[in-house]
Amino acid sequence: MLNNDLLRQLRYALKFNNPDVIAVFALMQYPITKEELDAMLKREEEAGFVLCRDRTLAAFLDGLIIRNRGVQPGREPQLLGPKARLSNNEILRKLRIALTLKDDDIIAILKLAGFRISKSELSALFRSPDHRNYQACGDQLLRNFVRGLGKQRRTEES
Repeated sequence: MLNNDLLRQLRYALKFNNPDVIAVFALMQYPITKEELDAMLKREEEAGFVLCRDRTLAAFLDGLIIRNRGVQPGREPQLLGPKARLSNNEILRKLRIALTLKDDDIIAILKLAGFRISKSELSALFRSPDHRNYQACGDQLLRNFVRGLGKQRRTEES
């Protein structure tokens, strides 16, 4: 899944406007201008499209954790290394932490998007990659999670 699509969909699901997104980046001391954000929120085929790097998406997700849960005492927020990659499992884990979701919450959000998953399948996504029951999170599951999150958040305000 393209990081730009994920950032755009999260912005919609969380009901954030551009200043909200910029403020979340600022919590990680990751300065981003309105123009840079606009370029990342464009679709691939649009003129001026700029690719959202893993480091940028990780800064947004970590900023979201700080915004919703606060800074972890005794631990300074750190940006993702320049060569480090961000997996779908890590993205899902960061969203789970930021939104204070339990397994049942995630299952319910996925169900809103028409995606069914058992508790054991879900727990395999949050295991360490070297664990024998680890399961990689696919693009489809992540896409459905964000879609379900948008449905859940949008119906809560109605």
